[in-house]
Amino acid sequence: MGEKRKKVYEALVEGATQGHSDRSLYDFVRSRCPKTSSKKLVRASLLALTDPDLKDRNILSTIYALAIKHRLDEVRVDEIDDEDDDDPKELAPSVSRRPDGSSAGDLPA
Repeated sequence: MGEKRKKVYEALVEGATQGHSDRSLYDFVRSRCPKTSSKKLVRASLLALTDPDLKDRNILSTIYALAIKHRLDEVRVDEIDDEDDDDPKELAPSVSRRPDGSSAGDLPA
């Protein structure tokens, strides 16, 4: 795990454990990690959601809600940071595209 992601993860879990949620949790994480982007926040959230030691349903729900909210944010130019990516040029597969290039909408009725 990258050092930056670990720091964001720790701030996220600590803030959620202290009872912060939504904007309050985001502000808490940003106060601890001022250069955090939405992308890093979402990745740290996913890390927290897969942590077998985190078992409190409320904390997990709070982190999940924040991750979803920021996953849907538009990426700002100042947040583009590919240094933690394994392969930044690799595109995520599209759910609506099939391997042959056609889309799910092209299927006969």
